[in-house]
Amino acid sequence: MSSALRFHGPVLPDGEVRDLYVVDGRVTYERQPGADTAAAGWIVPGLVDAHNHLGLEDGGAVSDEEIERTALADRDNGVLLTRDCGSPADTRWVQEREDLPRLIRCGKHVARTRRYLKGYGVEVEPDDLVDTVAEQARAGDGWVKLVGDWISREDGDLTPSFPADAVAGAIGTAHALGARVTAHCFGPDSLGPLLDAGIDCIEHGTGLQEQHITRMVAHGTALVPTVLQTDKFTDYVTAGRDKFPAYADRMGALHRSRRDVLMAAYEAGIDLYVGSDGGGTARHGVFHEEVLAMAAMGLPADYVLGAASWRARAWLGWNPGLDEGDPADFVVYPSNPVDDLGVLARPSYVVLRGRRYP
Repeated sequence: MSSALRFHGPVLPDGEVRDLYVVDGRVTYERQPGADTAAAGWIVPGLVDAHNHLGLEDGGAVSDEEIERTALADRDNGVLLTRDCGSPADTRWVQEREDLPRLIRCGKHVARTRRYLKGYGVEVEPDDLVDTVAEQARAGDGWVKLVGDWISREDGDLTPSFPADAVAGAIGTAHALGARVTAHCFGPDSLGPLLDAGIDCIEHGTGLQEQHITRMVAHGTALVPTVLQTDKFTDYVTAGRDKFPAYADRMGALHRSRRDVLMAAYEAGIDLYVGSDGGGTARHGVFHEEVLAMAAMGLPADYVLGAASWRARAWLGWNPGLDEGDPADFVVYPSNPVDDLGVLARPSYVVLRGRRYP
């Protein structure tokens, strides 16, 4: 009896109706006599959470059992490839599990001393930034995560974490070691030095101004806007109003302008990708909510789906489509997600490394 599985339906991104077979964990379009018919529906290359924090919760690292639970929740929601954007937990063991999403690790956040959330990352002063970034570049899977800005309690406002010369040295070192660099950035002031140094990606990016957008397009710097996370800026405004009024005013202004910033980035041609910011106060297993939130900001449905699937896979070095011989990582939906992104909450089947779930 054949061990092949047969799936039938439109295969995105081109939408051609095909019989797709899975043999030994790979995609083939060669007819497999006797193949079991597994499912019919719309077939989408595995979703990509480009900003996730597997292994992190408020206060720091979580247990392996909790990591497994959240990774399975993400998988069952169709997320089959995750770029971890900083975690205090050692999650390398996840990469050995065939039933868990593929994982690209960033190592730990690199932040300024006492200028970030306690227990989340490595906190250093500028003189130690280059060496610390080198350590994290060697510890991760080709990415390093900087905390570009955070509240300064001395200044009572959002300020850059590190001076420009330290940033330039750190990003240059990461690139020399073959790692790309991304950075948490809420406000505008940290962006210039990061872009000067050739950073590869910006997370959140609510402070982007026209000059930043122009430079990101020219350099090919990506943006992961995490719109559900930036919607929480109103909480920061409330919490900081009495003690840090300048910070509260700034975060309120960033919240009010975030849609215009996002649409300006899209219209200029910056490559946008979808990230849930899962971890900390965010939940896992609800990646579709971030997709829907990005579309609600005004981005076209087909663009957002590509940013959550085939374009993100290509960006991270994986197969963007489902060509002959590609890894069998895909999701089957009962209807066309481009027509209704809400169907992403209801996958019929998830196929990871050629194995079907449920």
